[in-house]
Amino acid sequence: MDYFATVLISSLSSASILLIATLGLAVVFGLMGVINLAHGEFIMMGAYSALTATQLGIPFILAIPVAVLVTMVFGALVEIIIIRRLYGRLFDTMLATWGLSLALYQGAVLIFGSVSPGIGMPQINFNVGDYTLAAYPIFMILVAAVMLAGIYALLTRTVYGMKARAAIQVPDMARAIGIDSARTNTLTFAIGCGLAGFAGAILLPIVPATPSMGFAFVIKAFLTVVIAGPVTLAGSALAAIGVGTGASVVASFMTSVAGDLFFFILTVVLLRLYPLGVSAKWRIKL
Repeated sequence: MDYFATVLISSLSSASILLIATLGLAVVFGLMGVINLAHGEFIMMGAYSALTATQLGIPFILAIPVAVLVTMVFGALVEIIIIRRLYGRLFDTMLATWGLSLALYQGAVLIFGSVSPGIGMPQINFNVGDYTLAAYPIFMILVAAVMLAGIYALLTRTVYGMKARAAIQVPDMARAIGIDSARTNTLTFAIGCGLAGFAGAILLPIVPATPSMGFAFVIKAFLTVVIAGPVTLAGSALAAIGVGTGASVVASFMTSVAGDLFFFILTVVLLRLYPLGVSAKWRIKL
């Protein structure tokens, strides 16, 4: 029972890490209809920003908002220069962000090299019977819950959230009542990129900063959003917890390869059963 409990807690932690890495993509796709294939590189940018800040003597807890600010500013520039001209052209947007991801990856290799030093995980542990678990990965469960609640409140309980949804759903009417759709869309894309930067920074003690670190997240994050369907925020939470936890449990009892195989097989099965996503018939729309 102790071993089963540790597996369950660790698996929930892994699912929470997947959710943290997915939320930025879910916000951008859910509100803007933009599939950002450079999402993994924004995670990488956040990790390198936090790492650079700590190397300059800034405490890690303060390096996280620095990473968020850097990725938000860069994301705003990307929306203004590239994405703004491609709304309604899904394939062109995917192609443009894919090219951006390649450029950011090569830029990271040139600037930082292929290997970077980590910052180390806080040495805080707790016991479950005869087994010991590191506290920091388990802390990600709380981080994911707070992120999810905060994003939901931002999009449903604030004036910005109302404007953001209106600017995408009915842009002509939004402009008619005085909403600056262009500025709102820029802010929304920047927030999505900032969430990716936050993920890279908060996960830095677990996943060291490397130019290719985004690849470890972006495929599963993208599939999670696809499984989620039209209710991207709540659907992504359900998909990440369900599929991510299941894959982690399989990996614990077998191998990591078996866990990944389970993730992709379950994704195919769910998309076969729910072609429009698991949330296609939900009443809630966020």
